[in-house]
Amino acid sequence: MITPEEYILLQTPALREAVAAARGRDPLEVALDARIPHARLVATQVKYLARAQHKLPSFAAAQCILPPRAFEQASSEACAAHKEISGDAVLDLTCGLGVDTLYLSRRFRHVVALESDPLLARITSDNLARLGVRNVEILALRAEEYLAREGLHFDWIYADPDRRSAAGLKQLRLEACSPDILALRPLIERAAPRLCLKNSPLFDVAEALRLFPQSRVEVLSLGGECKEVLVYADGRGPARTATALGLGSCTAEGAEDAEVPPPPPAFDPERYRWLVIPDVALQKARLVRHHLAGRADCWSENSYGFAAERPEGVLGRVCEIERIEPYDPRRLKRAWKGLGAEVLKRDFPLATEELMRRLGLHAGADLRVAFTKTGNDFWAIRLK
Repeated sequence: MITPEEYILLQTPALREAVAAARGRDPLEVALDARIPHARLVATQVKYLARAQHKLPSFAAAQCILPPRAFEQASSEACAAHKEISGDAVLDLTCGLGVDTLYLSRRFRHVVALESDPLLARITSDNLARLGVRNVEILALRAEEYLAREGLHFDWIYADPDRRSAAGLKQLRLEACSPDILALRPLIERAAPRLCLKNSPLFDVAEALRLFPQSRVEVLSLGGECKEVLVYADGRGPARTATALGLGSCTAEGAEDAEVPPPPPAFDPERYRWLVIPDVALQKARLVRHHLAGRADCWSENSYGFAAERPEGVLGRVCEIERIEPYDPRRLKRAWKGLGAEVLKRDFPLATEELMRRLGLHAGADLRVAFTKTGNDFWAIRLK
């Protein structure tokens, strides 16, 4: 975390100019440059501003101050921009670096944002001013303290609890996060009729619906990586949604044990010409079957889909199949030993590195092959 003294230094014209001049250079080179005042502090900002160009492009463009820990814990702007809440007033219980707060400010007339760390609250306030935000009030208060006030009224409350313990360990149970949203729920419901809760990508969708039975739960992915599990506790559920940013969404109404499409037919490797790699959001939301029914001829919730004709509108990747054959390591090694390969796998008991070792492969572009289990059988799928 940046110290108060470092924060003051980073606000001075001299260091702002030094950071601006050093952007684009190797941070290690900057840290060792004796001509730069407070070179290590400047180098840290150069490092995180470079990373922010992809994750937080608005913050990078405005040369915001980026404390390392707050940067690591922040949502990406792409995810923050997606959250589907709006109205007159919103309370952000867990402001942090202010990425979600920035996008809340564009959907609500007034935003109250809480940050328990007074220094981070000051940094975030300064950053939002640089970004031209004028409708956010940042308070250096804990959520428990603020919610105890009488007469609060908001359209929505937004929360992204800290999922690290005091020792820095990841917390997966909601009640172990800070603030404890479950313990604060009576005060939250008194202050607002709707709650939007951001959870870890590891948070279980079924658990979300158990804790918030009438909620809409959305799994959000970006670039094939699961980023967030969002709970919209607004009484419009239960429903599950998988969203792959840039590709689209798939929604199933009702709880997980509600009516689902029938299981696929038996696996027939001779028929299939296309391999469907479902996006991770579909897998996390347990919506592979919902999405692939009618698009693929055969599929597995934990693996791939297979189709005789090229499917359209798939959340994920579609690859043309050259050949599907049983996984026979001795025979495959004789055919592939020494080749460079791109290896994909789902629902297969061996790690990628072990597969490549057993088959005599190394990283390369001679062939693309996917491995999976269907029923009780293991398969190697060579891709064109």
